[in-house]
Amino acid sequence: MNLEKGMSKELHTIPPIFDTKCRVLILGSFPSQKSRECAFFYGNPQNRFWRMLAAVTNSNSVPTDNAGKKRLLLDNRIALWDVIKSCTVTGSSDSSIRDVVPNDIEFILTAAPIEAIVCNGRTAYSCFKKFVRIEKEIDVTVLPSTSPANASWPLERLIEAWGSAMEKYI
Repeated sequence: MNLEKGMSKELHTIPPIFDTKCRVLILGSFPSQKSRECAFFYGNPQNRFWRMLAAVTNSNSVPTDNAGKKRLLLDNRIALWDVIKSCTVTGSSDSSIRDVVPNDIEFILTAAPIEAIVCNGRTAYSCFKKFVRIEKEIDVTVLPSTSPANASWPLERLIEAWGSAMEKYI
């Protein structure tokens, strides 16, 4: 394979977070370079995911460690993973993603009573629609990305959009 300058073939190594009580599955596209380095979802401190989720779930504080983040998800019946298992990517740029191999999310849908899938941004949604096949009929929604690259959506608007979409599941 002949890669363009700055591109690398990357494998998703972060396991999904879920249990048998989860009702909603949030799917990102692929972990950012910072998330891959720290081996946990939304590891870039500039990403607003954890601040948004803490507000949407009425948490008393934004979790700062991985155990707290996992507890926030599971306490609110939220599963979390990414659409892409491996791809060619430049740094953290979703627009550079090529050669997609999707994760098999069916086992999560079988193990937990997932009622809805929420995609964190358009890239996650378009990759889901293009590459993922699931057996059961389920609502799939795309919400604005919590990435710092999505500067047109301030935190307050993200909280409002995500909150109204997820309120009946958490």
